[in-house]
Amino acid sequence: MNLVDRILTIVITATITSAIWIVAGGSLIENATSASQRGTTRPAEVAPSPETTDQNGANAGGDGETVPATLLDLDAPTASKTGQPRQLVIPVQNIRPSDLTDTYSDSRGDNARLHEAIDIMAPRGTTVLSAAPGKVEKLYRSDAGGNTIYVRSVDGQTIYYYAHLDGYAEGLREGQRVRRGQRLGEVGSSGNASDDTPHLHFAILQTTTDAEWWEPAHAVNPYPLLTAR
Repeated sequence: MNLVDRILTIVITATITSAIWIVAGGSLIENATSASQRGTTRPAEVAPSPETTDQNGANAGGDGETVPATLLDLDAPTASKTGQPRQLVIPVQNIRPSDLTDTYSDSRGDNARLHEAIDIMAPRGTTVLSAAPGKVEKLYRSDAGGNTIYVRSVDGQTIYYYAHLDGYAEGLREGQRVRRGQRLGEVGSSGNASDDTPHLHFAILQTTTDAEWWEPAHAVNPYPLLTAR
């Protein structure tokens, strides 16, 4: 074979080899991007979202433990060592713990009964907040309490009672889920409260999940729970 034939053979071989690689490579690329392959070539699953803490590095309970973001302000108040609910916010806007007075053991009705609640004094129209997350069990108008709200905790074992309201927050309805700190209404003096001393009557009642909102329940003093550091 002379030199010309050898050069011609090399050129033909190189051309055929290049054509084969072009065809094969194109098929591989097409297969990798086809719908049938997307399931096996998708990016790795994203990592779980980091847990959320407040500005002090603590959760809503203030105990230094973190709470998943999806649960923040939705979980029921956890039980303290005494079995009482905590993680409450003061249910009247702009009221500090030092502004509160413990009226839980005061007598009412000419010494016929105990108060078993605290009265939080504030100007009429001041926003009333949900002390804890839960569900609006009942909006009720009574001669004694006036405009009242019964909020049952997420676990169903605690009822938060708000009374003497001037009115309800717009759109508030029975069965509605509420967040901790959500607006429920306004301070007033409806019911048997004096017009001269508008306030929120706030009570905490321990109950059972199958008990109705109106059934007797064990009262808990809100004062130490709202003023605890």
